[in-house]
Amino acid sequence: MTDARTDDRGAAADVNPERQPEPEQVHGAPVTWSRGQRVVHPTGATYLDVIRGLIDDGFHVCVDLTAVDYLTAAGRALPDGVAPERFEVVVNLLSMQRRERVRVRVQVPEDDASLPSLFDLFPGTEAPEREVFDMFGISFEGHPDLTRILMPEDWIGHPLRKDYDIGRIPVQFKGAPEAR
Repeated sequence: MTDARTDDRGAAADVNPERQPEPEQVHGAPVTWSRGQRVVHPTGATYLDVIRGLIDDGFHVCVDLTAVDYLTAAGRALPDGVAPERFEVVVNLLSMQRRERVRVRVQVPEDDASLPSLFDLFPGTEAPEREVFDMFGISFEGHPDLTRILMPEDWIGHPLRKDYDIGRIPVQFKGAPEAR
């Protein structure tokens, strides 16, 4: 059963109200939209291929690479077919020709917290990948120098993980009586 309606341009279009539109995809990865920006959700296995495809599409600038720990937000909204994991690596790319940004969100499981490095595609990701490694413990395969960047080399743990113990430093005030 079809229903004659008009599309955005005012042209008549046949629409089947029972047929669901195909979900939007970019280079085989599902797409959602957030605040007018396209968000692509590749898997860890397709991460590099999707990034290479976006480079071919004109996204030649990697603006940022960071991570999020969703330890306490396991039920967040994701597109169909994307399983939520504890960590998410977020990459923001920019196309100067298209005047467009695209966000790439990759789910990273806690028990295998690793992704391929973007260093060969975007050398500027060297420091952000080290920061994600240092703060979240997510490793990047193929990174040329995956060492701590903010914390001392002998630091134990990853401070931006939600389950990282906050700890405390005792404060001693000048002239205060001895602790009881």
